[in-house]
Amino acid sequence: MEKTINVAIVDDHKILTDGLKSIIEDSGIAHVVGVAHSASECRASIGFWKPEVLLLDVGLPDISGLEFCKEIKELYPQISVLALTTHNEYSVVRQMLDNGASGYLIKNAMTEEVLAGIKAVYDGETFLCQEIDVMMKRPHETHLWLSPREREMLKLIAEGLTNSEIAERIFLSPETIKGYRKNLLLKLGAKNTAVLVRTAFELKLI
Repeated sequence: MEKTINVAIVDDHKILTDGLKSIIEDSGIAHVVGVAHSASECRASIGFWKPEVLLLDVGLPDISGLEFCKEIKELYPQISVLALTTHNEYSVVRQMLDNGASGYLIKNAMTEEVLAGIKAVYDGETFLCQEIDVMMKRPHETHLWLSPREREMLKLIAEGLTNSEIAERIFLSPETIKGYRKNLLLKLGAKNTAVLVRTAFELKLI
């Protein structure tokens, strides 16, 4: 009989972690040794859990999953990290892999892909779900590029300034600023300003 893989999950969405836990436990190939909803929770318990595979969300509430992945690999190089995220932005995937992740799954991945990912990274392979694999093969099309003006706008939005305040600061009309903000939301795939700012920090755009 094949060895059961010990898996830990770090994600701040309880519904998602509960669903993943059921999928993994029902599979027969792996067992969930622990669930954390933040990096600090994970730090406190990972030494006791001793997982072989860590499913890690990129957008944690207390620290960027990108940074936490790097930290985990420095402290526990034997753990294989499988990134689990809504971000299918080329630069996020690239940086997560550069920081030591062995694989990358989009949160809407099929059950089969989740289990295949766990098994592959446990076996020392790199695993990319189909959506990410396709994207990584054409990075030039998806690489995020912002103009100096857009970067300046992001910085001011992150400081909490309103459209009118930004317009006064950089001598443009509020309508122009509104257009810039809308474009930034589209470019970064963010549904609101809070997500925009969080994504900008994760991508190190500000």
